Amino acid sequence: MAVRQRRYSKEELAQRGQELYESGIREQVEAGNDGKIVAIDIETGAFEVDENVVPATNRLFEQYPNAQPWVIRIGYRAVDHFGARSLKKNP
Repeated sequence: MAVRQRRYSKEELAQRGQELYESGIREQVEAGNDGKIVAIDIETGAFEVDENVVPATNRLFEQYPNAQPWVIRIGYRAVDHFGARSLKKNP
């Protein structure tokens, strides 16, 4: 198994991923996919949608072995949360 190296800081990864999501991916995936995961390669803009992080990122790596993935849960501010508070975005 190849060891993948991060080429961006966490901050830059998040910034670029969020920009890609907001600039066009959101409108492609939001309808009917609430709560699903989007894995986005911040270098190519390619993305995969799945119920879980691992399958989405694995499919992204199959297409782009050097992908730099960033993930978001559709309709939420975070992928995972701890505790009873909902992280669902308010409209």
